[in-house]
Amino acid sequence: MFYLLNNIYHNFVNSDPYSKARNSLSELFFNRLEDDLNSSRDKNLYREVRLYPDCRINLCANDYFQLRHDARVIAGAKKACENYGTGSGASPLLSGFLPCHQSLLDALLTWKHKSHGMLFNSGFMANQAVLKHLPGKNDLVLADKLIHHSIAQALLQGSARFKRYHHLDLEHLRELLDTHHKDYETIFVVTESVFSMDGDYPDLRKLVDLKKDYPFILILDEAHGTGVFGKTGGGLAEAMQVQDKVDILIGTLGKSLASMGAYVLSESSTVIDFLVNRAGEFIYSTFLSPAQVGSAEIAIKILQSAEEERRFLQKISRNFRAKLKNKEWEDLTHHSPIVPILIGDPGKTLDLRNILLKKGIMVGAIRPPTVSPHTSRLRISLHTGVNQETLDELGEILAPWINP
Repeated sequence: MFYLLNNIYHNFVNSDPYSKARNSLSELFFNRLEDDLNSSRDKNLYREVRLYPDCRINLCANDYFQLRHDARVIAGAKKACENYGTGSGASPLLSGFLPCHQSLLDALLTWKHKSHGMLFNSGFMANQAVLKHLPGKNDLVLADKLIHHSIAQALLQGSARFKRYHHLDLEHLRELLDTHHKDYETIFVVTESVFSMDGDYPDLRKLVDLKKDYPFILILDEAHGTGVFGKTGGGLAEAMQVQDKVDILIGTLGKSLASMGAYVLSESSTVIDFLVNRAGEFIYSTFLSPAQVGSAEIAIKILQSAEEERRFLQKISRNFRAKLKNKEWEDLTHHSPIVPILIGDPGKTLDLRNILLKKGIMVGAIRPPTVSPHTSRLRISLHTGVNQETLDELGEILAPWINP
């Protein structure tokens, strides 16, 4: 009886013209997705989530001080869990903002020399909130050409107009300010401190000097500068002694701070109050877990006194860049731990990545659309656990590719 009824049901469904139409639409949908993915595969641009169990050297992460495995940081996470539970339980405007969140925020404000701030669940969300909600329809945003995707996407969704100035080109920025500073209610300038794909950075002293002639709101993303630069690891703004000139400071907890989440800091309480009231990225999401918050606060304390580790990190970054110097890449002025190895062709970039993987060395293979066409590269993230033997081994493998 069951088989009879089952056959009757399937015959009915298969004879139903509406069902056939629905199946046809489903096929079109899945075929479209598969065609797009196949196109990415053909161009060597396909991405996939993988495990790397045989990796002995990770030069792909942004944990520049290797604090993810530090016993003190782990203990901070455990203590926060014991005191407040494994999760915050709610969004921050309900009951999700806990004493541990306030403690972390206070530590960040003291470290970065700001008076007001807020936490976010990720750097992506923090950038989205700031760039979507603060610039208005009568405003202009001037952004470095190589700003992070989270910033670029937010600008496309916001109501303000925006223009990009040439990467790190402060003369071009000056030209745009001179042309437009009288045409808009407010002008914002947004840049990263250390750029995540090239490891280079702007001269923040010269950038803030432009404020003398053209008043603007400076938004600085210190995601990759935090911990790495500055006497206390406060970032590039601290190193260049311009922290007080940065109007809105954004940073993440997931890189040098070995946790997850982000923060937005400012001298203006109005800026923070506005985001608390308008940014859905903050309002409508269950808040950071206590473990993330507890680990980040301990990491801040460690980094503030990690001057020797900072000097070592900058030294190996400088030496490795010098070791790889060739006629196509002669910029040795930057010594951030992000070292790009420009290959150009995405297929060759994957080939070199796989050669390194076979030797147990994991690096990032960065291809369009993350970077511009013809600029596919290996992205090497150095850290304090790297020794000279590793750098020599890596240099020997890379030499034929960068000095053919």
